Amino acid sequence: MGIVADIILILVAGFLGGLVANRLRQPLIVGYIIAGIAVGPYTGGATVANVHEIELLAEIGVALLLFGIGLEFSPKSLRPVRLVALIGTPIQLALTILLGYGLGRWMGWGWVQSLWFGAAISVSSTMVILKTLMNQGWLGTLSSRVMIGMLIVQDLALVPMLITLPQLSKASFDYTDLGVSLLKAGMFIGIMWVFGRRVIPFVLGKVAGWQSRELFLICVTVLGLGVGYATYLAGLSFAFGAFVSGLVLSESDYGHQALSDIIPLRDLFGLLFFVSVGMLLDPKFLVSHLSAVLLTTSLIALGKGTLFAVLVRSFGYGNVIPLAAGLGLFQIGEFSFVLARIGLETKGLSQEAYSLLLTTAVLTMVLTPLCSSLTAPLYAFRRRLSREEILQSVNITEAGLEQHVVIVGGGRVGHHIARVLTRLHLPFVIIEADRSVFERRKAEGFPAIFGDGASEIVLEAARVSHARLLLLTVPSVAVAFGVMEPLKRLATNIPIIARAEGIQQMLDLSRAGVREVVQPEFEAGLEMTRQALLHLDIPATEVEAYLDATRRETYKPMFEGA
Repeated sequence: MGIVADIILILVAGFLGGLVANRLRQPLIVGYIIAGIAVGPYTGGATVANVHEIELLAEIGVALLLFGIGLEFSPKSLRPVRLVALIGTPIQLALTILLGYGLGRWMGWGWVQSLWFGAAISVSSTMVILKTLMNQGWLGTLSSRVMIGMLIVQDLALVPMLITLPQLSKASFDYTDLGVSLLKAGMFIGIMWVFGRRVIPFVLGKVAGWQSRELFLICVTVLGLGVGYATYLAGLSFAFGAFVSGLVLSESDYGHQALSDIIPLRDLFGLLFFVSVGMLLDPKFLVSHLSAVLLTTSLIALGKGTLFAVLVRSFGYGNVIPLAAGLGLFQIGEFSFVLARIGLETKGLSQEAYSLLLTTAVLTMVLTPLCSSLTAPLYAFRRRLSREEILQSVNITEAGLEQHVVIVGGGRVGHHIARVLTRLHLPFVIIEADRSVFERRKAEGFPAIFGDGASEIVLEAARVSHARLLLLTVPSVAVAFGVMEPLKRLATNIPIIARAEGIQQMLDLSRAGVREVVQPEFEAGLEMTRQALLHLDIPATEVEAYLDATRRETYKPMFEGA
């Protein structure tokens, strides 16, 4: 069956590898790469016969991955963290490339190979970070917004790397070639931005009007890959064209549907790509170069993590955010494999450098969930060592704070609560560690204190010992646990209501002393269910009885564990 048998073997191996990775709470791409090692030419057993043909097919996976980045990009997502994302991330990329370049030269490589290595280690993994943040309940926090903003800019930075680095690998390289490539890229982006924004949405609109999901999917795929192939014929990267096509398409009314339709195809060819990446790794390399792999992994993780932490702190983000960024973004990302494969094909990377990069990347990905989970205990330890705190109180009444509500976190949830309490003329104070959020609540006239809710000094300023109730509105469990520690000394009997993202977090908070725990997504689901049942003419008494039973069943583990 030739290549058909190889594709079936890859799909089966990729599925099994992904299944194992998922059960071990690891990113799926780690399982795909290990599956590629298993069916590659360097191991025994079932082996892919047509390796070169599979590599050619895998290029479609690269193009679709970049096409997906273009479709998903939204300038709006960068607005809340635009300074650290748009200015801090390029600085981080440049310094990390310099770190990788230094490591390469230290290992005796040439300047071109060292530069490729530095570029490949400079980007972090969006997939790994999103999965880690979801598992730890950090999505929605300021820490997560900072990290995701920087990841978006990193993904965008891949495009100029794809243009410039292959030019450096040419034996007859001169700066004229690089200038011509950059000029071609600029002209192509300009043409696509002027004409593509009109033509592509027009074509998609016509196809969508035919009411055929199948034709719409084919049209989206043709546009993404077709534009990529056009850029390839023009002497540029196939993946670069696919990215620009996705970027243009994201501006149209059909961008969301196009992304929804293309995701399954992207994931399927992505599996093919990551398995093909693993096929090029020789397990004997890890055994024979174990010390070099461990040393390289340690240096990259330490250096990159420190860079992220320092940069985030220098842009004014304090408290737990620099620590979370450093322990979360130190890994080498999935798009590093894209650069590594192109570097290997263009002779920019040797087989030895490629194997070292690939092995190091997988190790850093596997270590990410473990290191990120250390954020909360390390932050709590740091808070115990540090007693310094910058305090600023605004809009506090002359009578002071007495029998009031303390709201830790002035974000969306805290803001809604503050508005209701204001209407009811109930006293409260907001504790907020994000300067921009604090300034907004200050402008609205809400009583607020700028500082870290996990600080004993800040809690004393909020007169928590005289409060009737404390509300932990922050979605981060790490921050919630940080607040609980000083509360044990300042206000042992104060009722606490917190939010959680799942049953396990609910149980952990209950054991820590939280009296009531709310799960926002669960409560939103209940409210939507209530409205749906009422529209279906179910009697209101039956609806309320059902919802009460569901709520008791969900929150039952908290009371049993108390």
